[in-house]
Amino acid sequence: MAEKIIIATAKAPQAIGTYSQAVKVGSTVYLSGQIPLDPETMAMVSDEFEAQVVQVFENLTAVCQAAGGSLSDIVKLNIFMTDLSNFATVNDVMGRYFEQPYPARAAIGVKQLPKDSLVEMDGVMEL
Repeated sequence: MAEKIIIATAKAPQAIGTYSQAVKVGSTVYLSGQIPLDPETMAMVSDEFEAQVVQVFENLTAVCQAAGGSLSDIVKLNIFMTDLSNFATVNDVMGRYFEQPYPARAAIGVKQLPKDSLVEMDGVMEL
């Protein structure tokens, strides 16, 4: 079995449970879910949905960079939202962070997220 390398950075929120920010196996990096916490204060960045999405992408960016990659290396992105009517906002903000070819993606409506976040994202990155 390939070695598991744990990815950690202070530029993204520290894990608030029994998980790592990301795990690299071979050339694949599995990114844990990120919610819109400010990595310095560990507080929710805002109650506003768009600001939360931006912070999640910033947190994912930091973890991708710590693993030696970037958002453009994400091949699968999972987006969890407490209100699917915000889908257009997600697409708008995602367009600021990604260029074609876009990653495969799922967008899922959920009842609740950690710390009452409005959005959470995880993904898989191939280096």
